[in-house]
Amino acid sequence: MISSRKPGLFGRLYNILILFFLYAPIFVLVVFSFNSTKSRSVWTGFSLDWYKQLVKDGSILNSFYITIAISIIAAVAATIIGTISAVGFFNMRRRWRTPLMQINNIPLINADIITGVSMSLLFVAIGTILKFEFGFGTLLIAHITFNIPYVILSIMPKLRQLDNNLVDAALDLGCTWIKAFWKVIIPEIMPGIINGLMIAFTLSIDDFVISYFTAGKSIMTLSMKVFSMTRRRISPEINALSTIMFLSVLILLIIINVRELRQEDKAKRTKRNV
Repeated sequence: MISSRKPGLFGRLYNILILFFLYAPIFVLVVFSFNSTKSRSVWTGFSLDWYKQLVKDGSILNSFYITIAISIIAAVAATIIGTISAVGFFNMRRRWRTPLMQINNIPLINADIITGVSMSLLFVAIGTILKFEFGFGTLLIAHITFNIPYVILSIMPKLRQLDNNLVDAALDLGCTWIKAFWKVIIPEIMPGIINGLMIAFTLSIDDFVISYFTAGKSIMTLSMKVFSMTRRRISPEINALSTIMFLSVLILLIIINVRELRQEDKAKRTKRNV
């Protein structure tokens, strides 16, 4: 049984230390993105030079555009496929759903390097038959593939919380199954869909290993670009770009959380009025 007591002094200090170790590196990155020199250890003064140079660096920006394009398309496609798959799994009998969900969980615990190498070998085998090369298409397929299981796991809990009587009532009132799906099921599981979309988007931006094995030589994602720069020295322009991306994701999270809190408050008021 989980205790309802508030954490003591030791518990608070422990939580603070955990948050410190999680966010201190990001804080350092943000601070030194405004440093006037390339030093990553000595603060020499405030400057926006690295942000100005970032706009002029075509190589980094090209990698950034590719990463964003792959992440958005892969996240949307994986969310659509994952949502349909989750509904299909949920409506199956348990004896079929359980083994299929276990198969779905295998990519989650599988090492990225195994997934990357196996998909690379698959594309090589198919490429010899269909005569295509590694590039944007193979990279996109790989990202969609490894994102789908995360979307399914994000949506399944919401489907378990769904009141089946709502769907039955919609069908009794004359809705087709497709219309009931859009009007009843989708709004009820929308928080899970949004969470799955955000997880897929974040994983695509962050991925390096699978991208490395499936991108080929024609394109390069941002993580691959940073890895190539570590052989020499990471440019402070990467700090500036990482700061912009971190703040963008942070703002997006705040907007989504505020939206969910407002929806919960609205639902509570509706129940009270009823």
